[in-house]
Amino acid sequence: MAQQTIGSAVAPATGLSRNERAQAEPVRKQKRRLRPRTVVIASVAWLIAAVFLLPYAEMVITALRPANELRDPTYLPSEFAWSNFINVWRDSNLGSNLRVTLLVAGGSTLLVLLVAVPAAYYTARVTYRGRKLFLLLVLITQMFQPTSLLVGLYREFYQLDMLNSVWTLILCNAAFNLAFAIWILTAYFSSIPVQLEEAAMIDGLGRAGALFRVTLPLAMPGVVTAVIFTFIAAWNEFVMGLTLSTIPESQPLTVGINSFIGNYTVQWNYLFAGSVIAIVPVVVLFAFIERQVVSGLTAGSVK
Repeated sequence: MAQQTIGSAVAPATGLSRNERAQAEPVRKQKRRLRPRTVVIASVAWLIAAVFLLPYAEMVITALRPANELRDPTYLPSEFAWSNFINVWRDSNLGSNLRVTLLVAGGSTLLVLLVAVPAAYYTARVTYRGRKLFLLLVLITQMFQPTSLLVGLYREFYQLDMLNSVWTLILCNAAFNLAFAIWILTAYFSSIPVQLEEAAMIDGLGRAGALFRVTLPLAMPGVVTAVIFTFIAAWNEFVMGLTLSTIPESQPLTVGINSFIGNYTVQWNYLFAGSVIAIVPVVVLFAFIERQVVSGLTAGSVK
């Protein structure tokens, strides 16, 4: 009786009976065995993250170095020169370059969406003759590099008197990013059941209404993926901006930053300050829509 009383008193105190504690003990031991593995995996992950983040840290630190300490072997400067960001914005065309880049990236993304959404939707929903050939041609256009077409593009826009124009860069960037957007949106539209549109059309919606009110909201992760990749590609483009824009005020940000590299000297503090300014908008944009990008990349992977 005493043992039973003790056993019954211990069980409520711990909240578990003897049988439950006996079953939970192997689980606890298993969790303890996984702890070293978890620590190793986390340590390796942090090490890899540090390797990738160190160049960015060096860029920010160099952007804050005074000009007289650029060649010092120390990792951190004696004082942070925040005036570098003010000087690079005031004494250069960085403001105009940033405006041009925003216009080019935004205009290219909008133009790609206006063309890619109906093209991808029609290709995903209609089985027509030459469908595979169309997708093959779209894929082939993605294989062309802008550098291989620069001479022809320069001659064409020179004859059209469209050099040093924002519209020229918008058209070129949209053309080279259109194929990727069509491919990824075609895969996403194909993964959405067509029965949803048929039910919407039975309820009175037309084809366009079913697209904009049913299919397109469901395909929003794929649309966001096409937007972010097109925007980043247009934002980082350099070769076409350097070739088709010769006036400093009409050049994109990537070309404007390159002006800090001279024949004999490099203004490292201003170069990295401009680079920090250039990556901030893209980092902020990607941070807001990262989840949609990940879900869009897996579109069409499971039937």
